[in-house]
Amino acid sequence: MSESGPPSRLRVGLLGCGTVGTEVVRLLLAHAEELSQRAGVRLELSGIAVRSLETERDPVVPRELLTTDAEAVVAGSDVVVELLAGVQPARDLLARAVAAGTTVVSGNKAVLATSGPELYEAAEAAGAGVFFEAAVAGAVPVVRGIRESLAGDRITRVLGIVNGTTNFILDEMTREGSDFADVLTRAQELGYAEADPTADVGGHDAAAKAAILASLAFHSRVAQADVPVTGITDITPDDIEAAAAMGYTIKLLAIAERGDGGLAVRVHPALVAHDHPLAGVHGAYNAVVVDAEAAGTLMFYGAGAGGRPTASAVLGDLVSAARLRTSGARPPVESRYAALPVVDPATVSTRYLVRLDVADRPGVLADIARAFAAHDVSVEKLRQVVTREGAAGLVLVTHRQTEAALAAAVADIAELDPVHRVTSVLRVEGS
Repeated sequence: MSESGPPSRLRVGLLGCGTVGTEVVRLLLAHAEELSQRAGVRLELSGIAVRSLETERDPVVPRELLTTDAEAVVAGSDVVVELLAGVQPARDLLARAVAAGTTVVSGNKAVLATSGPELYEAAEAAGAGVFFEAAVAGAVPVVRGIRESLAGDRITRVLGIVNGTTNFILDEMTREGSDFADVLTRAQELGYAEADPTADVGGHDAAAKAAILASLAFHSRVAQADVPVTGITDITPDDIEAAAAMGYTIKLLAIAERGDGGLAVRVHPALVAHDHPLAGVHGAYNAVVVDAEAAGTLMFYGAGAGGRPTASAVLGDLVSAARLRTSGARPPVESRYAALPVVDPATVSTRYLVRLDVADRPGVLADIARAFAAHDVSVEKLRQVVTREGAAGLVLVTHRQTEAALAAAVADIAELDPVHRVTSVLRVEGS
């Protein structure tokens, strides 16, 4: 909704008042004067849509603003802050808001990764804005960094840890040598993992964020469905020990890079060298490394989740939206001019770590070397190990190869008589 002339206030409607929403309310009320000075207009909380009025809430939330009528909150707002869980009803409410010319601030990665283009088009047609810093990495300002600070550069790759739950789990497994299941249980007890952790440990949360980042960085539309995903549920302490012995740490990475045929976007566990910046990201923190032609390599790092950090990102977007509104400037629009196709990541060359359980007898290495050579796969590093079960093992790291060549070589190796099994195949990234 609009007022004639420069407004003296902006009515802020909030959809959802969970952990993040409560912190948005707290900070918006506590720092009202300061935020108004920065925004150039008074930011007035006008309504808070919730599922139930009976839910016990933090006293900071004004009960008189609570309502179950989300559509009324949208209709009565100049800016809508959407912090709902899941795709619906968030998508329909956001669509209704932007169609009416109301700028929205959203933390909903699921909606943006599946229906972002429709929202962006509707917003552009109506002169509204869509801000979504909180949807990718909590307080980490990577969206603004890519969309604004690097707008004059050409990005070649985005590589990041964008899910705090999986980073916490892998970090604890690395530090303690514990099994995945044990650490997951502890993460749930500490509140780092949901009761149903599938979206996190399966990599789907990271895939939604990868789609958003790839779309921004490469000025092309990338949907979550375009992102192949492998989660961390199969990572074992032996994998982590083998990686460490070869100089690497295992992280769940969201990756988007420009290739000759288009964009390769994927999410999977990968090895990064101990001296790589991402190897030092511990606990539930997030970090995104951006490679650009002129700026070089940049890293955005910080708290990727939690009420206050995420609320910080929401309020940053809210202030930006308010400034544009009061100045009469048009908000940022979707940049999709490049229209790069999304290609199969299997066509991208990378290095691999392969772990094998083998018979402890002469000639094993020669047999394996011949199988690799037959598919033009060369080995960079090789180490003999003893597994936790006391069996003989080999860990090797290849030079850069396509997934197809590596898979063919591994299939042949699995058929060799002295090879008991191929235990794991993991990509090596960041080098």
